Amino acid sequence: MELKRIIVTGGNGFLGKYVVRELKNKYPDSKIFVPASKDVDLRDQSISLKYFNDIKADLVIALAARLGGIGDNIKYPASYFFDNIMIGVNTINGARLTGVKKIVYVGTVCSYPEIVEIPFKEEDLWKGYPEPTNGAYGIAKKAVMEYAIAVKKQYGLDCVNLLLTNLYGPEDDFRVETSHVIPALIKKILKAKESGESKIIAWGDGSPTRDFIYVEDAARGIVDSINIDYSLPVNLGSGIDISIRDLYLLICKIADFNAEVVWDTTKPNGQPKRLLDISKAKMLFGFEPKIGFETGLRFTFEWYLKNRNTIDKFGAKHKND
Repeated sequence: MELKRIIVTGGNGFLGKYVVRELKNKYPDSKIFVPASKDVDLRDQSISLKYFNDIKADLVIALAARLGGIGDNIKYPASYFFDNIMIGVNTINGARLTGVKKIVYVGTVCSYPEIVEIPFKEEDLWKGYPEPTNGAYGIAKKAVMEYAIAVKKQYGLDCVNLLLTNLYGPEDDFRVETSHVIPALIKKILKAKESGESKIIAWGDGSPTRDFIYVEDAARGIVDSINIDYSLPVNLGSGIDISIRDLYLLICKIADFNAEVVWDTTKPNGQPKRLLDISKAKMLFGFEPKIGFETGLRFTFEWYLKNRNTIDKFGAKHKND
């Protein structure tokens, strides 16, 4: 497929920046357009349609989303549902109505049922309700994925639907309100170390497991999926999980900090286990993660140490848009 013009929604965000870099490497002759949320509010149908009509792209990679951690999802479930539904539907409609040849929609592991056989297989996506703390977000994202499949069936717009596990890496979102688990723990553990504390209070009991993918691996997988002819969901993860308890210990090791971790079991654990079966991605586009978890975690830790003064003073260097 000839790609003269590519739109990357969310291209100014954490993952988006890496996807844009990967596109420039693999498609150097393509022109890449990245709408900023302050200029193009994808929740607004008329604004979205005008933008897509002005660009007339060949391909859309849909990364834009409202993102956040457990606390933010619990506090604003309606906002997470509404924003993600509207962003997704308006992006797909904008693509369909302006002659886009293909859309790559990036969904989330949070869409999977709370209790499902490990590792998560794509055919189990609709076999139950997501983990309640981010249920509104998870349902909204997989509803948009179903809409993309329906639009392909009715109107012929080609689509790829990816289910992405938890991301981490340099340039991650370290803002208190919206950071996910790895940046939140890096900040928490560093603060405890520098304050001379001997104990760290952690949410839950440490038993949940998570599948984390290094951001460069995720970006490469997204770009490599462009040319597949397959519209049903495809998992994109590392294929390896780690418990939250072991994650605390590993970050403490990287930070050279010996402290007791005290588990506050009155706080929610979140989903008990998350691990994606990535065999379909390997079969369809040869996906294979390259960065080991401890290596990637050290890269992330070192990046934060180098940039923390700017981040802590002014907030993250990017937005999730």
